Amino acid sequence: MNDKQLQQWVEEISLRSFGVPFRHQARFNGRLRTTGGRYFMKTHHIEINPAQLEAYGTDEVEKIIKHELCHYHLHLAGRGYQHRDPEFKALLKKVDGSRFCQSLPGQAKRKSLPYRYRLACSDCGMEYLRKRRVDPDRYRCGRCRGVLKLNML
Repeated sequence: MNDKQLQQWVEEISLRSFGVPFRHQARFNGRLRTTGGRYFMKTHHIEINPAQLEAYGTDEVEKIIKHELCHYHLHLAGRGYQHRDPEFKALLKKVDGSRFCQSLPGQAKRKSLPYRYRLACSDCGMEYLRKRRVDPDRYRCGRCRGVLKLNML
């Protein structure tokens, strides 16, 4: 499927499911990795991840398109278009769009970083484990207000 066919497909889904025409541009973006699609608020264009089409077929991509069209139509109507808005959730349920896209096969799941840094109090010995590096000069010990030293684990 190419961008022109995707454009026609999005226009057809918009008319069929929402009853309102899609008047902007829809295209594939092969650089998308963790998302099924994107809606751009400034240009009102929609991008779809082609890997979702290859992995899960047209049914799953149609749900992703409906999700992005919910953002599109609600934003243009001046109503709640964000994921947390009740109007968005209700419209998404009404048109049977997907709330989240499926993760692509072969893609490793994100793992949280193990603790890489330890802040140790020089007075009482209290330790604070951190995943990200912090500036110890900006903080003091919560127990005794002592000076903290940064160590890598």
